Amino acid sequence: MSKLSKNSGNFLRLLVLYLCMLSTSIHAQNDQLKRITPEQAGFSSEKLAELTPYLEKVGSSSLILVSDGRVFFEWGDIYKKQLVHSIRKALLNSLYGIFTERGIIDTSATLKEIGIDDTEPKLTSLEKGAKVIDLLKSRSGIYHPAAAESEGMEASRPERGIHRPGEAFYYNNWDFNVLGAILKDKTGRNIYDLFAEEVAKPLGMIHYKGEYENIDASDADFEIPEADGFYQYEKNKSMFPAYHFRMSAYDLALYGILYANSGNWQGKQIVSKSWIEKSTKPYSIMDRNYGIAYGMLWNVNMNYASYQHTGMGVHMLRIYPDSKMVVVHRVDTENESEFTSDKLYPIFGIIFGARVPN
Repeated sequence: MSKLSKNSGNFLRLLVLYLCMLSTSIHAQNDQLKRITPEQAGFSSEKLAELTPYLEKVGSSSLILVSDGRVFFEWGDIYKKQLVHSIRKALLNSLYGIFTERGIIDTSATLKEIGIDDTEPKLTSLEKGAKVIDLLKSRSGIYHPAAAESEGMEASRPERGIHRPGEAFYYNNWDFNVLGAILKDKTGRNIYDLFAEEVAKPLGMIHYKGEYENIDASDADFEIPEADGFYQYEKNKSMFPAYHFRMSAYDLALYGILYANSGNWQGKQIVSKSWIEKSTKPYSIMDRNYGIAYGMLWNVNMNYASYQHTGMGVHMLRIYPDSKMVVVHRVDTENESEFTSDKLYPIFGIIFGARVPN
C-alpha cells in the first residue's frame, strides 16, 4: 500500500470517528434527563460497576437505569436507533389509551361492527364476534396467518375455531397487527405520525421523528429500511401489515418514564392513569410459578410488581411503578450479535444485587 493510500485511509477513519463524536455530542446537548449517583437512587456504585464487564462480555449495546425520572446508570450508545421488535406492542398501548379516552375507539366494538375481515380463509361469523378488548388482551380466538410471525409463532398457532373470542390467551401477531389497522382506520392517520404527534413530541424524544416506509416482505429480496418505522406487508398471509418501530435507548427510556409516572409528563396527562392501570392487570396467567402474566399489550410480572415488554427476548423495557424505576436494555439485532435471551435476566440479578438495604 502506498503512503498516500495509507494516509487517505487514516483520514477517512478519523473523519468517520469525528462525525460519530459530533453526532453523539449533538444528541447529548438535547438530552433532558438528569443524572444522579447510584447512591442517590439507593444502589451501590461499586456493585453496579459489575454490569460493565458483563454487558461487554455478552454483547449488549446499551443499558439505562432510571429512578424517578433521573438516570443513575448508563452504558453503551444510548443514542443509537435500533429496531424495538415486539416492544412495538407496548408503544401501541399509549395510542389506544389516548384514543379510547377521547372516544374515538370503542374497545367493546366487535370486528363485525368495525368491518374487519381478512384474506382467505376469511373470518368466520364466530371470529367476527371478537371485540377490540379481546385483541388488546391477545385473546381474540382468531388464528389466521399474520405478517411478521416467527417460525415458533407459526408452529404453535392453534387451529382455527378451537377457541371462542375472549376464551383463551395466545400471543397473536394477528391481533396486534389488526389493532394497528383499526387505529389507522378510526383516526385516518398512520401509526408513526400519531406516535410522533401524541407521544414523541410531548416527551421531547430526540431521535424518533415518525419517518416510515412500506415494505413487501413476501419478496425474498426485501430490505429493511433505516426509517423510524415501517409497515411490513405479507399479503400472501394477511391483508394487515405489522408495524415496526426503530428507537434509541434514550427515547425508549422517556417512554418508560411516562408510564412510571402513571401517564403524566411534566404536569400534562398524556395517557390516562386508569388506562395504564387497566392495561397492566394480569388478565392471562402464563407462568404461575414465576408470576408472569399478560395484560393489554404489556407483560405483567406479579412477583416483582412490574410490567415489561421484550423484543426478540433480548431487548427490554421494564417499569417498576411503585419505585418509579425504569430499565432499558438494547442489543444490536440488526447486525451480528452473540447476545441470547438467557443472558438478559442475569443483568437484573446484578442490578438488584447492588440495591442498598434500607
